[in-house]
Amino acid sequence: MNTRLRIAVQSKGRLNEDTLRLLTEAGIKVEAGRRALLVEARKFPLEVLFLRDDDIPQTVADGVADAGIVGMNELTEQGARAEVAHRLGFGGCRLSIAVPKEADYTDVSWLENKKIATSYPNILQRFLESQGVHAHIHVITGSVEIATGIGLADAIFDIVSSGSTLVSNNLREVEVVMQSEAVLIAQPELSAEKREILDELIFRFKALQGAAGKKYVLMNVPKEALDSVLHELSGIKSPTVMPLAQEGWCSVHTVLEEDSFWEKVGRLKEAGAQGILVLPIEKMVL
Repeated sequence: MNTRLRIAVQSKGRLNEDTLRLLTEAGIKVEAGRRALLVEARKFPLEVLFLRDDDIPQTVADGVADAGIVGMNELTEQGARAEVAHRLGFGGCRLSIAVPKEADYTDVSWLENKKIATSYPNILQRFLESQGVHAHIHVITGSVEIATGIGLADAIFDIVSSGSTLVSNNLREVEVVMQSEAVLIAQPELSAEKREILDELIFRFKALQGAAGKKYVLMNVPKEALDSVLHELSGIKSPTVMPLAQEGWCSVHTVLEEDSFWEKVGRLKEAGAQGILVLPIEKMVL
């Protein structure tokens, strides 16, 4: 029997689509039906187990799944015995305390003896203890943001992404307790065969992440302007310089960060670069 790595992923919710897209971009085909629990991937020795997000850390820790993709917030909340094998760079959010907009909040001492509603009692409790604050934690699942509006709590502790949900519920964010993102976790005692598959999976993920936010740029440069153009590219790893068929000209190839692309291209034109061609990068193997 061929060895396959079993990876647990969120069956629905904010990380599901991003996870499946990542697998597809990594060349791993997963065709999941609505009621499918366990699906065998094509083109890679992987099977995908679809679970609730809060079931994933312990499923990996127990060895039912070899690996999982889950928010760092869930792993931290549960304290499950699973290693963070790789940070994936998507699903970014934060766990924050929010209070009604009209509350006279000044600092964490305001929370003393207050009731706080949350789905993350362990993380919240550790934070309160670190601040020397005693508060009453009310554990609820789902729709935490309405707790203050219906008189269930004085404050909430929940996931915040854009903050729009807080605004629509007349809340304001007052304390950021933890930053979170999607992580690939793994069972610590993987066999050598499964560890090899996991390493290949991480290699593919890194190639995709390495290409994110980057553009491949080619430009024609007269030789007398080459030093000026290369000066503008200083700090960039080894631009490639090749002679062109036309005497006195060369081609320069490099990779630019998209965030600074237009500023950099403007200076390259001023330095003498011409015929600048910009290409997207799908993957970058380092």
